[in-house]
Amino acid sequence: MTPTITAFASSPDRGRGLARDMPVRWALEEVGRAYDVRLVSFAEMKQPAHCALHPFGQIPTYEEDGLVLFESGAIVLHLAERHAGLLPGEPKARARAIGWMFAALNTLEPPILNREVAVLVERDKPWYAERLPFLEDRIRDRLRDLSARLGEADWLEGDFSAGDLQMVTVLRRLASSGLLDEVPNLRAYVARGEARPAFQRAFAAQRAVFTAAGNVAQA
Repeated sequence: MTPTITAFASSPDRGRGLARDMPVRWALEEVGRAYDVRLVSFAEMKQPAHCALHPFGQIPTYEEDGLVLFESGAIVLHLAERHAGLLPGEPKARARAIGWMFAALNTLEPPILNREVAVLVERDKPWYAERLPFLEDRIRDRLRDLSARLGEADWLEGDFSAGDLQMVTVLRRLASSGLLDEVPNLRAYVARGEARPAFQRAFAAQRAVFTAAGNVAQA
């Protein structure tokens, strides 16, 4: 059975590949699974039919053979555990790769999202100018530690894994901040992820939705 995922009909990321369906699309491309996409509007996301799939009224969701999942990390882990190519076979290496998935979503992403929120909605607040450097220094601390662990390696645990997929997805959110430019090995790490054919296919598929809607950011 071909799985079906949900995605924004009109994404606030304006075609930059930052919406939450992107890592799911990427994982599906990495493991060679065809998939269908059901586009939903913001209004439809809050309707009972969609909330039955995702209790918080968000995207993505994943449906296959009676299974319904929400949360992009859970969906990527599900795919990685059931298809070759995203997790090592050796048990300890496999556990470490899964650990990096959690690190990406629980350790790296929260301070990055805090900065995003501040930049988007707090610019007119009196505390913004003082708070932004604090938020960026928190991110720098995380990037420094990650950079030290990665070193000169291509990937976090030997071959490319779901841990790298999630980590690159999170780090891409810093593209316009300039913070990655301060950490050359992480900037190169993200570029390696983006150069993977599976990423390119996933990005093109997601971007095509917004191209068709005439709602794509200028390159």
